Amino acid sequence: MKVKIWGSRGSIPASISAETIHHKIHRALKLSGELILKTDGEIERFIETRLPFAVKGSYGTNTSCAQIIDNDEYIVLDAGTGLRDLGNSIIQSGKTGCIIHIFLSHLHWDHIQGFPFFIPAFIKENTINFYSCHSMLEEKIKSQQTAPTFPVPIDYMKAKINYNILEAGKEYQINDFNVTPIEQSHPGLSYGYSFEKDGKKIVYSTDSEHKDAPDDAEKFENFFKGADLLIFDAQYTLIDAISTKENWGHSSNMVGVELAIKSEVKHLVMFHSEPTHSDETLDKNLEDTRKYSAIFEDSYPLEVSQAFDGMEIDV
Repeated sequence: MKVKIWGSRGSIPASISAETIHHKIHRALKLSGELILKTDGEIERFIETRLPFAVKGSYGTNTSCAQIIDNDEYIVLDAGTGLRDLGNSIIQSGKTGCIIHIFLSHLHWDHIQGFPFFIPAFIKENTINFYSCHSMLEEKIKSQQTAPTFPVPIDYMKAKINYNILEAGKEYQINDFNVTPIEQSHPGLSYGYSFEKDGKKIVYSTDSEHKDAPDDAEKFENFFKGADLLIFDAQYTLIDAISTKENWGHSSNMVGVELAIKSEVKHLVMFHSEPTHSDETLDKNLEDTRKYSAIFEDSYPLEVSQAFDGMEIDV
């Protein structure tokens, strides 16, 4: 079983400018120093061993979308702009007659804006099943493709589209997974999901603000308990989350570590990254978070990663 991240940014897509690329090239050349790299192999080794991720790669630009890869059916978590890249991948594979399950955390635009550009939805042989705990699911998915805000109405999509309303706290059997939603603190409410199958547990919990109340902590510790993978909203630093951006509906890297350790999570992946943060800032955030996690290493070693577009995680 794998998870692939197709979009890891929050709130709005993050752009990459010519200036950003120039800065990356400048840093790479500076780090090469006096090295003479004559072959492709030497160049690749230099890139892989000497360059930080912020120079040799990027955390990406797409808004929230992840995929659980387990069998022929598609399990998709949110429909942000990353959904477009997933759709292109499906088309390139040549597959038709696809069954695609899309679980939405909530209906804010950065979590649904990829669907109008999801090419598999235009193919008659495909089936798309939406799942949400929001009663306005069908209305809001359709309304983003109405004039004057979008030129292609949803009726042009020839795939069969089903809309399923779930209930928080109730367990469902979907594509051989036991799926349970949980209500989260976010403007308009959002919902996290636990996916369990064959002794493995994946939790997707984005757009969730965690307060100091003991009952809130206990609720999420129980929900995250023993997860092999926790995809967690860590958009803010702790100081932002408890000061200027309090009640904005997002959490921090430090809270993610503490909840993961208390819940005996194996791998914490920080997700829904702040769109104004550069790759260097996110590199530093990951470094700081791992240092904080190391304080607890003797009692509980936690693997910590920063999500990036294209990231693949074995579960």
